[in-house]
Amino acid sequence: MSDHTHPSPVGADRAVRDLADDHVRRLAELDPIVAGDLGFDDRQDELPDLSPDGTAALVAAARDTLDRLAALAEPTDPDERRCARLLTERLGAQIDHVESGEPLRAVQELFGPLATVRTAFTLMPVEDDGDWATVAARMARVPAALEQYRASLSEGRRRGLLAAPRQVVRVAEQIDAWNADAGGRGWFAAFAAPAEVGAPVRADLDRGAAAASAALAELGSWLRTEYLPAAEGTPDAVGADRYRIASRLWNGADIDPDEVYAWGWSEFRRLREEMAVEAGRIVPGGSVRDAMTLLDTDGGTTGVVEGGEAARTHLQKIMDDTIAELDGTHFDLSGRIREVESRLAPAGSAAAPYYTPPTLDFSRPGRTWLPATPDDRYPMWDLISTWYHEGVPGHHLQLASWALRSSELSTFQTSLVGAVSADVEGWALYAELLMDELGHHADPGSRLGYLNGQMLRAVRVVIDLGMHLSLRVPDDSPVGAGQVWTPELGREFFGRHVGAGDAMADSELLRYLGGPGQAIGYKLGERAWLTGRERARAAHTARGESFDLAAWHAAALAQGTLGLDDLVPELERL
Repeated sequence: MSDHTHPSPVGADRAVRDLADDHVRRLAELDPIVAGDLGFDDRQDELPDLSPDGTAALVAAARDTLDRLAALAEPTDPDERRCARLLTERLGAQIDHVESGEPLRAVQELFGPLATVRTAFTLMPVEDDGDWATVAARMARVPAALEQYRASLSEGRRRGLLAAPRQVVRVAEQIDAWNADAGGRGWFAAFAAPAEVGAPVRADLDRGAAAASAALAELGSWLRTEYLPAAEGTPDAVGADRYRIASRLWNGADIDPDEVYAWGWSEFRRLREEMAVEAGRIVPGGSVRDAMTLLDTDGGTTGVVEGGEAARTHLQKIMDDTIAELDGTHFDLSGRIREVESRLAPAGSAAAPYYTPPTLDFSRPGRTWLPATPDDRYPMWDLISTWYHEGVPGHHLQLASWALRSSELSTFQTSLVGAVSADVEGWALYAELLMDELGHHADPGSRLGYLNGQMLRAVRVVIDLGMHLSLRVPDDSPVGAGQVWTPELGREFFGRHVGAGDAMADSELLRYLGGPGQAIGYKLGERAWLTGRERARAAHTARGESFDLAAWHAAALAQGTLGLDDLVPELERL
């Protein structure tokens, strides 16, 4: 297998990093999607084994790597030490996740295997007949992959490990939406339609797309007629034990739910007051909802862009302008880091924008993705800060910076293979806050959009913890005071306090219920980045040194990914 991992420099002490790179190579052999994400150029016509046997092979690889790690001497080099900690924490969390049975009930709109498989196609190279022939071959393997996925769900059903009905219904609806694309020929046909290829490849693409769409339709029917009846009565809430395992997987930490829940409410109250002040600058005497309604209607000074392609172009310019402004002052944004593309998300995606990172060699650039709105109108007031989050200085800066350091660290530390969600999302939310600190939200509409994004993440904390752990709503809450959280109450609370449409609110609720512990990582990660920054500043001051924020950012990004248990101590040292 060709890859972009690197041999050790002569004389270098990097036994742990070499082990981490070896683990990534083994993962890439087991999972062609991982290989493609990293830019490895073979087996891209294949798909991973989604059956219980495939999952068991991943666990076996993780256990073997941990055994080999335990046999190594205790590292003294800082990069080696961080890599050892990351391997121990990440592989342990992944093993616990699998052994709890979660892959056997993985029916989720955003985080499930179906979304992973489809996203893999959107990231494949499609420049010539050879590329499209690889796409056609991978499409032809979709039916087998979906049959393996169904085998995992069937095993979960046999063991009584089932997804909640609302997740099943939503995924079945998602399949319907995908297959309705291209006039009923399906998303795969729509994806392959622009290909200008020779007749043999065209025929293979059409056959592969038809087979993939038929397999999707069959899976959707099975979910509705066989799986859903068995799932009836499965609760939406996962409870304390499953939540603890999931939270560790997403956040790299064992959280104190009571402390985080109380802190989430304090953030909610603080942001509610700030939003009210900002709204008064837009509609004097009006409410936050009044201000948002006005901004959704005419955009204020930030404007409204009509049409997805025009919005994509506008968001690309925001990233290009931000790179030009920040380069050389707050960050080094030279070279390949400057390459980031704004794209339109494929039909049937979740309602929130997202980002996909570059390959390690940057042969595929980092990309931000904008989902279509029902009316194809895009008020910019709440997208500007979102693009600081998804693009620069958020996800793209962090993940592209890691890619540049992959030869010095390890691929495990510098790619999504080993990445801790709360570290990644926490940096991106910190990046939004940093842009506010730097004065990029002088416009009241833009700043209300930033605060609305912050409120979204605070609401996520209280709803996610509240619903899954059946916590009580505080007495001073404007919605549900004194009640125990339910999905219906969560939906009402979200709709009341976050400026988003019904589609976004519905999608977010399903996201929290289907991915417990993930949504709290944004604010927890931001808190960790801020705490680490202020402790580092205080340490510099105590030593009589000036604190160079740009240098601190560079050093922090150079460490690679870390779990929240390790992030603050490591940032404090810089």
